[in-house]
Amino acid sequence: MIEATHVIMAGGQEAPAKAILIGGLAGGVLDLGFAFTAWALKGVGPADILRSIASGLLGPAARTGFAPVPLGLVSHFLLSFLFAAAFVLIAARVAPVARQSPWLTGPLYGVAVYFVMNRAVLPLSNFAVPPGGMSLSFADLASHMFLFGLPIALAAHRWARLAS
Repeated sequence: MIEATHVIMAGGQEAPAKAILIGGLAGGVLDLGFAFTAWALKGVGPADILRSIASGLLGPAARTGFAPVPLGLVSHFLLSFLFAAAFVLIAARVAPVARQSPWLTGPLYGVAVYFVMNRAVLPLSNFAVPPGGMSLSFADLASHMFLFGLPIALAAHRWARLAS
């Protein structure tokens, strides 16, 4: 088997860029779709979800008006692409994608993303974290594993393989 660093480098700049773009987009869409669905069952609409995301930047000011809605959408996908880029870079340098199963590394990466978001990103942002911190949500954890981490790992694995 060929190591991922050699495979990705053989594909030039296109392989990692495609993996980041497709993985970040797929993971972002599926993650947001999960959030919209889960919160819709509780009577919360998509605009309120996007305002909540924007509150990480704006704080309580994100609760009103229309401007926080697109800001929340852009913020969400920016984070998705950044996490996808981190996976691609880590996979290329540390864990050879050609040897590691994306079906294992993707969900494990999703767990890492879940904890980074809930234990570092949200508490350090202007997001209103409840006293005592964010509670563990197994549904949210599973969505990060299979709807976010897995698509990113599958994209990285596919474009690394195609680059060889």
